[in-house]
Amino acid sequence: MAETLALQALGWIASEDELFGVFLNATGASQSDLREQAGNAHFLGAVLDFILQEDDRVLRFAEAAGVAPTAPGQARQVLPGGETPHWT
Repeated sequence: MAETLALQALGWIASEDELFGVFLNATGASQSDLREQAGNAHFLGAVLDFILQEDDRVLRFAEAAGVAPTAPGQARQVLPGGETPHWT
């Protein structure tokens, strides 16, 4: 489920021309890297991290994917590196 949502997020990012450039610049990835990394759970976590950086991105992606705005954050928690720290 989490991987599927992250792949949807990657597809959505790629379909948003301006956002796609920002994503590539932020990650340092090339388009061929994306194809190679699409099955890597750590990379998919980074895709969701990128979405989660801005509320507007979360809302736009959630609407486009037909999911609740909380879904990307929940999916991120399941992928490697997404554990919520417990401060107690």
